[in-house]
Amino acid sequence: MDDQHITEEQLDKLGITNKDCLSAASKRALQWKYTSNDWFIEFDPITPLKGDLAYEEGIVRRDPSAVIKVNGSYYVWYSKSYGPTQGFAGDLENDKVFPWDRCDIWYATSKDGITWTEEGIAVPRGKKGAYDDRSVFTAEIMVHDGKYYLSYQTVKSPYTVRVKNQVGLAWAESPNGPWQKLPEPILSPADNGIWEGEEDNRFKVIKKGDFDSHKVHDPCILPFNGKFYLYYKGEQMGEEITFGGRQIRHGVAIADNPLGPYIKSPYNPVSNSGHEICVWPYNNGIASLITTDGPEKNTLQWSPDGINFEIMAVIQNPPHAIGLNRSVETGKEPTEILRWGLTHIYNNDDYQSILGFTSRRKTAHVAIGEKANQE
Repeated sequence: MDDQHITEEQLDKLGITNKDCLSAASKRALQWKYTSNDWFIEFDPITPLKGDLAYEEGIVRRDPSAVIKVNGSYYVWYSKSYGPTQGFAGDLENDKVFPWDRCDIWYATSKDGITWTEEGIAVPRGKKGAYDDRSVFTAEIMVHDGKYYLSYQTVKSPYTVRVKNQVGLAWAESPNGPWQKLPEPILSPADNGIWEGEEDNRFKVIKKGDFDSHKVHDPCILPFNGKFYLYYKGEQMGEEITFGGRQIRHGVAIADNPLGPYIKSPYNPVSNSGHEICVWPYNNGIASLITTDGPEKNTLQWSPDGINFEIMAVIQNPPHAIGLNRSVETGKEPTEILRWGLTHIYNNDDYQSILGFTSRRKTAHVAIGEKANQE
């Protein structure tokens, strides 16, 4: 920022006495575009669910989709698998590598969002030889024009370190199915890096390629501006650890029809950080909760065009793998959709379960007994 454009009001607000002696931190603060607290929230401790989604030893239930409400009942879809994991040291053809390995997509219903009834499999793994024969997991739901669309990750066996994850899609006329799977993936890795040697090692590369050259994960489709925006997490071949943690970023692919074809934006990646996708419409744009990985983790961001995101707030300890409550209106205030929803927790190394989360807005700090400024 040019010193001549720094106002006395800015200096006073930030507690800077001398604009001729600005530290790097002060210069960054003077460049902040947003200093409002409209986007700031605090998350409460997560709470166990009741009924069939309560923790069950020996079973993995994780990565809840968004929650929707149909005819008085809430619906959620999630990854489900059985038994412990052996990692990459075991028999990659027959063992279970990760908790999300050998999953099918199940669904459950609830009247209150707390006590859930498991209804069965929505989308199973494909037949042997199909692109989704090993695992289908991390589903997300979209409702559009009376139809239901489930996007999800897929893995083809064997589950090696260098395996390429893809994104599949199924649709139905009812949230109870039956679901029709598209025969081919709707999104694949860029696959334009070059591995070094034949060893099954994801860090050995000659060329890394695009930000999503290795895997595409965590899909979420939103109708936006008359099109369909597929947000996803990209993993790069030879992924590095940066000063913000794992080198994970988000991208978007856009289609004219919910079934595709989806074309990746030339502006990808659209984030510098993140893990699971958590996006929702707000104020004629798209809001995003960025968590877990990268230098901009634990931030709320917003974009007027669904591509160019700016940081709106920094938050603490957001839940992982959030399943938003999409039954609420999103125009009231930016974080209304985060008042309650679902998440998952690692009960131990082998098993995970789905829990509930709640949050509250906090736009001012007031000590006990102190009156807030009402202006």
